Amino acid sequence: MQTEELIKLVEDALEDVKARDIVLLDVRGKSSVTDFMVIASGSSNRHVKSVAENVLVAAKKAGADVLGSEGLEHSEWALVDLGDVVVHVMQPQIRALYDLEKLWGPDALEEA
Repeated sequence: MQTEELIKLVEDALEDVKARDIVLLDVRGKSSVTDFMVIASGSSNRHVKSVAENVLVAAKKAGADVLGSEGLEHSEWALVDLGDVVVHVMQPQIRALYDLEKLWGPDALEEA
């Protein structure tokens, strides 16, 4: 599956279960782990878990490689690793605390 198709699949899966504030970050050249991060918010532990599980189900159904997932037990911050795309689903207070958009976004400082 092409990266663009994977991103579309993830965004659709997030929207299907009403994830909020979806942001796509291009981290090529900034991270050796992945090329893109998708960050979204869920309103509660249950919502975060539901959103992450929906991404997992959609990816598996489409035949995408699912490398792993984390955080589904407590669901304050759940991560789904799809290789070229890593999905972070967080409760708003956790998202604000870690501020991945600032850390990895276009305005993040480049290493010298």
